[in-house]
Amino acid sequence: MNLSFRPLIFIAASTLSFGAFAEPGENTYKQVCAACHASGVLNAPKFGDKTKWAPLIAEGQVTLTAHAYVGVRGMPAKGGNPNMTIETFSDAVAYMANKAGGNWKTPDAKTLAAINKEIESRKSNMKH
Repeated sequence: MNLSFRPLIFIAASTLSFGAFAEPGENTYKQVCAACHASGVLNAPKFGDKTKWAPLIAEGQVTLTAHAYVGVRGMPAKGGNPNMTIETFSDAVAYMANKAGGNWKTPDAKTLAAINKEIESRKSNMKH
């Protein structure tokens, strides 16, 4: 009787996306961020490079995420993806920071509010 359930379990398991097992931010990194951060295009800190990421991680999660979202140094706003939400972007930044020695969490509502406040401040300062 148990044998009749095995094909169903196999079918269900085989239809799951590998992305279902990805860490938060990992898929966005692979789809968007890796274009520059895998090879260091325009001096982008390479994925996992603890030396290059250390001063960025030291800026703090709110500041680094907000400034990168708006665009900073050679990086375009939203990593070059105009449809990128702050939630998706924040997860990808945390993922990259953590792979380079950071200990950042997926931003909760309070952290996202702080990031959004910093984004508005950054945009305001860029206009002057």
